[in-house]
Amino acid sequence: MTSYKELGLVNTREMFKKAVAGGYAIPAFNFNTLEQMQAIVQAAVETKSPVIMQVSKGARNYANGTILRYMAQGAVEYAKELGCENPQIVLHLDHGDSFELCKDCIDNGFSSVMFDGSSLPYEENIRITKQVVEYAHAHDVTVEAELGVLAGVEDEVASEVSHYTKPEEVVDFSTRSGCDSLAISIGTSHGAYKFTPEQCTRDPKTGKLVPPPLAFDILHEIEKRLPGFPIVLHGSSSVPQDEVDTINAHGGKLPDAVGIPEEQLREASKSAVCKINIDSDSRLAMTAAIRKHFDEKPGDFDPRQYLKPARENMKKMYIHKIVEVLGSNDKL
Repeated sequence: MTSYKELGLVNTREMFKKAVAGGYAIPAFNFNTLEQMQAIVQAAVETKSPVIMQVSKGARNYANGTILRYMAQGAVEYAKELGCENPQIVLHLDHGDSFELCKDCIDNGFSSVMFDGSSLPYEENIRITKQVVEYAHAHDVTVEAELGVLAGVEDEVASEVSHYTKPEEVVDFSTRSGCDSLAISIGTSHGAYKFTPEQCTRDPKTGKLVPPPLAFDILHEIEKRLPGFPIVLHGSSSVPQDEVDTINAHGGKLPDAVGIPEEQLREASKSAVCKINIDSDSRLAMTAAIRKHFDEKPGDFDPRQYLKPARENMKKMYIHKIVEVLGSNDKL
């Protein structure tokens, strides 16, 4: 067994406590590749921000669990090399779908895990979440649970419809499961197509889709019932239209891709929401830079030639999220 402490990682307990008290949110960026990891660490160091590096089940299968463990250790050492004496980096399992997967991640150096039982019957969700919590807490690993269902598709997580979290369930669920943080559903969604055109209105000047607002009334009711408890928002990419436009201008086909407006995420960051998940925006930034590079320089074939601008574009996006949206900069 490998403890996350041996890798120089931290869990989310103190990180979330400070975020809730300080009125900001910790960035939780998904990664699959070396370039994403480098960009995340560079952005976190330059902005002096704590950061959560997330790995989905699909990403773990893609990159290999052993390699990811050493990438996380490398991320900590890389941050120190860049001048951060005490980096606050979490390696987190995103949307774990079984106790066995969560246990394996804990045994292999993850400092935080999520068990997503949101699609299960309520009592089953509590039962397995509690099982994960008991094992995780024995190793000082923190656990995120989910109550409510997000629509959309991202990796192996998919649902055609969303079910808002019921505020009347949150106290019972968090108490009986023992989870350290709770992901809720208030209208965010997975993927680059978070809403159908029918769910949106169109800006008469630009023709762009305008998504429906998040259900802040549900969030505020949950805050009242669970004062100070760490809340998590999944599916919170903004799907930047400039990146979508770049992709479409260079051979891509992403019609009507739309995300969560950043002003709504800023508002959420100032509440008990202390962790906001961002994945699709990184994919879009990477793809936009690569498509543009190949269109402008079709003779290039060295991966470094197109992955370097992709890394720079992701880093730019990460810094923007940290400073302009989440407010986690200068918190180290």
